[in-house]
Amino acid sequence: MVNTIDMQDMRYLNLFGKITRISTRYCFKYNEALIFCVPKRLISQAFGENAKNAKQMSQILNKRIKIIGLPKDVKDAKSFIAAIVSPVRFKELEITPNEIILTAGSQSKAALIGRNKRRLLEMQKIIKDFFKRDFRIV
Repeated sequence: MVNTIDMQDMRYLNLFGKITRISTRYCFKYNEALIFCVPKRLISQAFGENAKNAKQMSQILNKRIKIIGLPKDVKDAKSFIAAIVSPVRFKELEITPNEIILTAGSQSKAALIGRNKRRLLEMQKIIKDFFKRDFRIV
């Protein structure tokens, strides 16, 4: 899973733990949003009643917060990637032994790559950390 945690990520994880009372070690940035991964059975607890935990963290950090389910293995890759990139949609996801290939339409492809390939590079790092595979968009 995620290999290194820097001091800023540690601060985010500590704040997340204090507000939600859920301990996790998976936090990363994608498209200027902080994304926390928790086990799927704890997602509703992490959001809190009427999403008050997510709103409180968002106000404290002045960033968008997403809480998504932790993938068990590469079979969960499609739902994991869809949760990260939402509301952008893609057509299909192909998983080969050493890479993950995402197929998207022209508008979605532009949104997934981002200016100066920023979002593509962020997603490549996330996929490498979680699934130990390369990532590309077709």
